Amino acid sequence: MMNLQRVEFVKSAAQAGAFLHDGLPQIAFAGKSNVGKSSVLNCVLQRKNFARVGQKPGKTVHINYFRVDGKAHFVDLPGYGYAQVAESEKERWGKLMEAYFAEPEPIALGVMIVDARHAPTKLDCVMADLFRSTGRPFLVVANKLDKLKAREIEPNLACIRETLRLGEQTPLLPFSAEKGTGREALVRAIFDAVG
Repeated sequence: MMNLQRVEFVKSAAQAGAFLHDGLPQIAFAGKSNVGKSSVLNCVLQRKNFARVGQKPGKTVHINYFRVDGKAHFVDLPGYGYAQVAESEKERWGKLMEAYFAEPEPIALGVMIVDARHAPTKLDCVMADLFRSTGRPFLVVANKLDKLKAREIEPNLACIRETLRLGEQTPLLPFSAEKGTGREALVRAIFDAVG
């Protein structure tokens, strides 16, 4: 069992040559710029501001590595989509992500975060395909569940599963970083992946 309280920032990688390869398994977190990725990470770690929560989406511009209990790395991938940045910067992010996914060996689990309130975007579908292309296990976290009415939950989850073409073997976790809903299931999946 990992102690999620023992976490430290290790490094930021701005290009492929700086990626971390130290033999520890990596849990890769990805999601659109405004989906609450930092909030999900903070919820999992039970820390207030470990991963920076920005008012302006698109704060994560590098690949950030956090060592957890000396046993694994949480890898915070750059947000995609919404961020109001120059096209050249978006292109750089895209190349960085492709380079990261081209070396899938360290990835023990992919955690893709989507907004439970909306149908996944084209870029979400591209991200799901990237995770699938690695052949590594991944799951989808449907965040912001607390913003939905009870009757909206099932149809929205069905829409997410269908749009992202998730097979039965890919878990879809209803989640609220705000309320902690789904945290236990996500933590269990991470522990199982790290072994």
